[in-house]
Amino acid sequence: MQTSSQKSVMPLWLLIVIVGTIVGVSMGRSQSMGLYLQPMTSALNVGREAFALSIAFTQLLMGVGAPFSGALIDTFGAGRVIVACVLATIAGLFVMYAATTPSDLVISGILMGIGVSGTGVTSLVGTIGRLAPPEKRMSAIASIGMAAGIGTFISLPVMHFLIEFVGWQQSLLWLMAITALLIPLAWPIGGKPVRVEGPVRSQTLREALAEAFRHPSFWLLTAGFFVCGFHVAFIVVHLPAFAVDQGLPSWVGPFALSVVGIANIIGTYLAGQSGRFIEKRRLLSLIYFARSVIFLGFLFLPLTPTVVIMLCGLLGIFWLSTIPPTSGLVATFFGTQWMSMLFGFVFLSHQVGSFLGVWLAGRLFDLTKSYEAMWWISIALGLISALLNWPIKERPVARIAAASPNA
Repeated sequence: MQTSSQKSVMPLWLLIVIVGTIVGVSMGRSQSMGLYLQPMTSALNVGREAFALSIAFTQLLMGVGAPFSGALIDTFGAGRVIVACVLATIAGLFVMYAATTPSDLVISGILMGIGVSGTGVTSLVGTIGRLAPPEKRMSAIASIGMAAGIGTFISLPVMHFLIEFVGWQQSLLWLMAITALLIPLAWPIGGKPVRVEGPVRSQTLREALAEAFRHPSFWLLTAGFFVCGFHVAFIVVHLPAFAVDQGLPSWVGPFALSVVGIANIIGTYLAGQSGRFIEKRRLLSLIYFARSVIFLGFLFLPLTPTVVIMLCGLLGIFWLSTIPPTSGLVATFFGTQWMSMLFGFVFLSHQVGSFLGVWLAGRLFDLTKSYEAMWWISIALGLISALLNWPIKERPVARIAAASPNA
């Protein structure tokens, strides 16, 4: 079993606040970048696909970097990784500020993706997962997911305000300054994780990967999480533009995404408490099925501001509520020693889905001037993910079960 050196000097609730602040700022900013789609494409005279490709690379690099960032955090601790990733994010925001071509946007997206890979939910959820006792783990992880929702709720109106009153370019300078404030927060959670003797045999990184890759339920979980990324990235980047395309006021998209953030706090909290009532795999199937039903509303209901906001409120209940059961299953399967790294691999699938969701929506819109095909694709993928999660076997591998059934 592995834990962090901070456990002996800092209460769990304070660590949750610190990690939650880092995650909230990072994820809130990342999930609000769709607000720049219209002003930037207009200013640079490029199509939506060019901007969507930039954000798609952000999503992809978040995923590609997550296992590496997770492995570094599991080995050396979170502090130095957070500082390096914050600096990468600031560099990405500066490149976007100075962008003149689609290539500049892609470079910006890559840098910001690397940055969020070490400061988002995925990499830091293992830090909290190690510190919390097993009976509190789902709730602690849910708190980090709730922080991401709070970050989105705050970031959307703040960023919308900045874009409206200082312009999209100057607003990026403000985001750079806000992001820099995360650097001091890395110090309290710095330090190398220390190994505590226990009944569960320690593993090397290679052994942990080999064990996970041989586990069928790990692959079902990973495949299902691909769909989560596809859905989330498509909505956060393209919903503001979709709302305007429907003839709705420009405030509807940002406000609706803020409602997603508020509802996400409720949904993620409920997901964190649900372990006492429903199996994690069943909860995931329910979440993905519910999303598909809600997406039908965007196709068949008359889209007024009230309808869009109500649909987004419902969608928010099933937003990052996937994180507690998904990361919780990783801990159930394999324990917490390499939790950040292993969840990082699951998250890589999520971000491949995010890449495709963002890029494909931009591509299909440029071809058809409509998002209708994307809604239908999202509905179909939600149903597929519900089916994939249903047969997962929710029990620890033999190595964990033989030593401690509660590990």
